[in-house]
Amino acid sequence: MASAVLLLTALPATAAAAPGPPAPAARPAAADTAWQPPLSTRGRYIVDAHGSRFRLKSANWDGAQGSWTGSGSTGDPANHHAGQNSHGIPLGLDRAALPDLMADFRALGVNSIRLSFSNEMIHSTAPVPDAAVAANPRLRGSTPLQVFDSVVAALTGADFAVILNNHTNSSRWCCGIDGNERWNSGRSTQRWADDWVFMARRYAADPRVVGADLYNEVRRDILDDPNWGLGDDHDWYAASQLAADRILTEADPDLLIVIEGINWTGLPVDGLPHGRPQLKPVRTLSHTLVASDKLVYSAHFYGYTGSRHSGATGIGETHDARYQDLTRDELYRTLRDEAFFVAEESGKHFTAPVWISEFGAGAHETGAAARTWFGNITDYFADHDADFAYWPLVGWEGHDDWALLSYAPDGRRSGLLDQGDWRGAGWSRLMSGQPVPGPVPAPPVWRLLTTDHGDHVQSLLTRATGDWAPGASKAVCPDGLRLIGLGHTSGRGLCTDVTAGALRAADGAHTVVTDERHVPQGGDWASGYTKLQCPAGQFLIGYGHRGGRTAAALCAPARASLGTGARTVWFDRSDNRPADAAGGDFAERDYKGQCADGEYAAGIAFTGRLGSSAGPAALLCRTLT
Repeated sequence: MASAVLLLTALPATAAAAPGPPAPAARPAAADTAWQPPLSTRGRYIVDAHGSRFRLKSANWDGAQGSWTGSGSTGDPANHHAGQNSHGIPLGLDRAALPDLMADFRALGVNSIRLSFSNEMIHSTAPVPDAAVAANPRLRGSTPLQVFDSVVAALTGADFAVILNNHTNSSRWCCGIDGNERWNSGRSTQRWADDWVFMARRYAADPRVVGADLYNEVRRDILDDPNWGLGDDHDWYAASQLAADRILTEADPDLLIVIEGINWTGLPVDGLPHGRPQLKPVRTLSHTLVASDKLVYSAHFYGYTGSRHSGATGIGETHDARYQDLTRDELYRTLRDEAFFVAEESGKHFTAPVWISEFGAGAHETGAAARTWFGNITDYFADHDADFAYWPLVGWEGHDDWALLSYAPDGRRSGLLDQGDWRGAGWSRLMSGQPVPGPVPAPPVWRLLTTDHGDHVQSLLTRATGDWAPGASKAVCPDGLRLIGLGHTSGRGLCTDVTAGALRAADGAHTVVTDERHVPQGGDWASGYTKLQCPAGQFLIGYGHRGGRTAAALCAPARASLGTGARTVWFDRSDNRPADAAGGDFAERDYKGQCADGEYAAGIAFTGRLGSSAGPAALLCRTLT
């Protein structure tokens, strides 16, 4: 959430986590079970186990990132995110029974819930106050995590898809300078990833827990910015890559991994550099997970914030427009530039679904600009078949008029389901969007490899065999993809399954090549250069280098016969890629070589001659058939 209040606080200490994962609840017979988990991705779309489009029509059920202080806590009425405290449990359990909440959520038309939590909630062992669960007395005496368990079971039992969202570190409201700016504020990245493995394992037996939204609104603290790819302790790209791969390999391989862009960098003061990167860095440095069909990117848009407007008040930004100040055309260009290019540009290494996991407006909003913005952005989501999650789902009557549903102390409900809520037209537009009919065709996959700051070995089959090139920085394509392109000096690579699909034999065998023993007599395809060539019937899936010098190639046998037609693709002096090359610029500001779609890479040539780079200079590209 993008807060209009900047806060300073210290992080509280945490205790041991409550033991024992819950059993998934049985779904009621009346539940709509048309979708089948697990979810995965095909190009820009999220699909279910049948390959059918599953559009995330979501809402944010928050509270488990906060701290409950009772119904009297109203906080700052000007800040729709402040004061709704819940002692680390989802809001509304003091006012409405879980079955009634499920029925109300169903009436809204949502099919999925972004369920926020804090790291402190995971480790808290103190039972919640009885008053916090007054409408659900069977939850009395439960820890916050045990209450969370019951909420997850209720949601999945009612056939909602649940995306877990690590919203904060400490159980307090966010999102200013409040000790929750980064995933590792007040803790290590290792500890944060450990918490994620714990949560993913806890719900792994419940297939309708479908996603892990890694961290909310990564942003600047008092002194420092987060970054995307610098390799330091503030590198959100590297931290999210680490957590994602650990979740998929150690806890639950079926989860979607949701990675939000960077929400804010710089001091929001006139004359100083500042702004909202969102997903822009993805264009040149995208994630490649061990499962190439599990990545979803995310961004947030609120009318009162902007590309260079934090939403805060009283500290400058007087010349910076908010999103609600933009014309319809300007807003649409901005949405595409900051987020939707990821979904709308097909056939790129960064192509993935984009989930706008927070947006919203107040039920009592009277400003023309805010109302127009809401209509414009809901039109865009509907027209572009976008995945979305409204903020927030549940609120308290008389306090949070942004909520879709608000509950009075006696349980009476008000909100979007009532007549007269001006947001109803935009919400109906969102709900009426027609999904892609039938199974979504599976487009070719393109994924980037990087050794900028260490290994990027994304093949589980290869990981299982240990370190295949000790001392070298190594990169290997995810299982099912082959290496098709390389950068000359950047250590970047491009993987794909275009034309051939999953080409690797199922046995997981591979060959490490460090010399020219597999170059046949009379087969010098790069005269004067050292050639690392795969054995016959094998193709490149990875590479290694020490410093700037090429050190090794990794080859795997194919599941079927490969063609033998060959050509040399040189790229040490300029780009050499097909005119219609897909995949995008996988190595910005570097020369790149890329085989054609109907080819596979079977060798790497390089030289260490004086005055020459020892990086890859040429690829041996062979025909697939």
